[in-house]
Amino acid sequence: MPRMSPLLFWLAFFLLFVAPVLHVALSPRSGPWRPPEGRHCPFGPRLGWLVIVLLLGPLGWLLYIGRRRKSPPPDRPSRATAA
Repeated sequence: MPRMSPLLFWLAFFLLFVAPVLHVALSPRSGPWRPPEGRHCPFGPRLGWLVIVLLLGPLGWLLYIGRRRKSPPPDRPSRATAA
């Protein structure tokens, strides 16, 4: 059975797991760390996305990217709040 070189292992580990976690943790579009006022959940959106990315790895990061693209731009309200 062929063996993976240590350099290739660390490169794959960084690209598939560490980079997505850093992207979610440091992106300003991930949302706040704390939940919005009046919510009963103790976790904010950013921490929730971090858990999803940690558990699902690259698939969780793709879910995060897909969700970010569907949200309205920050300077324009969504249709639900405009009506």
